Amino acid sequence: MLKKLKEQVCDANVALSRSGLVILTWGNVSGIARDKSIVAIKPSGISYDELTPDKIVFVDLNGNIVEGKYKPSSDAPTHLELYKNFKTIGGICHTHSTYATAWAQAGIPIPCFGTTHADSFYGSIPVTDKLPKNMIQKDYELNTGKLIVETFRKIDYEHFPGVLVADHGPFVWGKSPQQAVENAIILEEIAKIALLTKQLNPSKKSISKALRDKHFFRKHGSDAYYGQ
Repeated sequence: MLKKLKEQVCDANVALSRSGLVILTWGNVSGIARDKSIVAIKPSGISYDELTPDKIVFVDLNGNIVEGKYKPSSDAPTHLELYKNFKTIGGICHTHSTYATAWAQAGIPIPCFGTTHADSFYGSIPVTDKLPKNMIQKDYELNTGKLIVETFRKIDYEHFPGVLVADHGPFVWGKSPQQAVENAIILEEIAKIALLTKQLNPSKKSISKALRDKHFFRKHGSDAYYGQ
C-alpha cells in the first residue's frame, strides 16, 4: 500500500506541475496512509521534472522521516496539522497559483457568485487571519496549519475543500492526492471567474441559498445524484 501511495503522490505532484498552477518548485502535494499514520510528500526544492516515486518522502504525523533520503517539503508541518484535525481527508495540495493567491494577498474571501463555484464550495471561500509576529518567527509552518484549523472551527472542511492563507496562498484538500489537485484546479478557476465577475459588475451579490444548495448537494452528500 505504501508503494502505491508513493506513486500516487508522485503522479499528483507531476499533474499539479502540468496543470500550470505551479512554476519552478512553488507547490507540493501529499497523501496519507491513515491505517499507518504515515504521510507521503514531495521533497523540498526538487524540480517537478526530476521527481520520481523513489524521491517521495515518508514522514510520521510528528514529522519524523520514516523513509527517504531527501528532506520533506518545508510545508510538511502544515500538511501534518491538517491531517491530524481533518480526519476524512486523504490528500493535500498547496500552490501559489495566480488568481487564488491574489485573493489571499488581498485578504478577501472569494464570494459565491455562481453555480460553477457552488458545485464545489458551499459558499464564500474563507481567508485566514494574519499570523502574528511571534507565530511567524517560531514554528511558522506548524502555526500556518493551526491557523487554518482555527479558521474551520465553525466551518465544515468537507463543504469547503480549500482555504486562502492570508498573504500567502491556497491550501486545498480532498479524499486523495489526485482529488486535492483537482480541487486546486477548481479553486483557481473559481478565483479567476470571481475576479472577472467583480470587474464586470462591482455590485454583484452572491447567488441565492436555494441555487447554492441545489448545485452543491446534487454533487455532494447522501442525496447526491450527479454522475454515474
